[in-house]
Amino acid sequence: MIKRRDFIINSGLALGALAIAPSLAFSAKPKNIGLQLYTLREDFSKNVKGVLEHVAKSGYKEVETYGFSADKGFFGTSAKDFKKILVDNGLKAPSGHYDFNSFIKDNNADFLKACIEGANQLGSEYITVPWLDEQLRGDLDSYKRIAQKINEAAVLCKQSGLKLAYHNHDFEFKKYGNQTGYDILLQETDKKLVDFELDLYWVVRSGNDPLQMFKANPGRFTMWHVKDMDKSKAEWNTEVGEGSINFKDIFAQAKLSGMQHFFVEQETNYSPNPMESVKTSWDFVAKNLI
Repeated sequence: MIKRRDFIINSGLALGALAIAPSLAFSAKPKNIGLQLYTLREDFSKNVKGVLEHVAKSGYKEVETYGFSADKGFFGTSAKDFKKILVDNGLKAPSGHYDFNSFIKDNNADFLKACIEGANQLGSEYITVPWLDEQLRGDLDSYKRIAQKINEAAVLCKQSGLKLAYHNHDFEFKKYGNQTGYDILLQETDKKLVDFELDLYWVVRSGNDPLQMFKANPGRFTMWHVKDMDKSKAEWNTEVGEGSINFKDIFAQAKLSGMQHFFVEQETNYSPNPMESVKTSWDFVAKNLI
């Protein structure tokens, strides 16, 4: 994914710093556990207030939003009213997933500006790119165009006091020659303006190692998605701690990653009751990872 020379230099610097002060690897881990609300999508879209109350009672202090509409806000709840529900339940929303495809395809800055306004009403820090339509990402040149548009959007975000982040799935790690789309996004986005939300499940599912990515790009991954991989079916998620991903080793390198926020999530094919599962995941994270 990276040039061998840069990998050696970055790895040496990172490991050298940890050798001098290994406790620093643990010092930056946030104490607040977040939840990506998509986990509770079946219930959330029907009962916004009730679900957020349940999230807070389960122990979460932060949430990450999704599904924003310029006309309807968050599932029929205006940003102002949504913020009140968050405050009433002791919750904050440092990040939200906002559709980015129209900005790439049609340069639709109006919707982006509406997203920025909504994020600011919630008191968020980040607008996060959650997904790229398949027709936008067919080759390395496509990813270069995407990186350019991300930089443009990041400037607009900065002007409004926000940062832009990019959330991955596994398709970004498809190789085109000796490079991947994710290589291009890391290389051609402005490090001062663009952060990355590393979805740990999709990184592992794609055959990559989050720890090696931290070493190669220290400080770049300021947010994580924490969802576990079912031990028998890799395409399924399970509660954090019940699957095959070694989160203890990953959380031990939180400082190297630059992680400031993380969000528990269950996204794909899983059988437990989601409302119960979020509490199970919270318990494991609270007792074992932070």
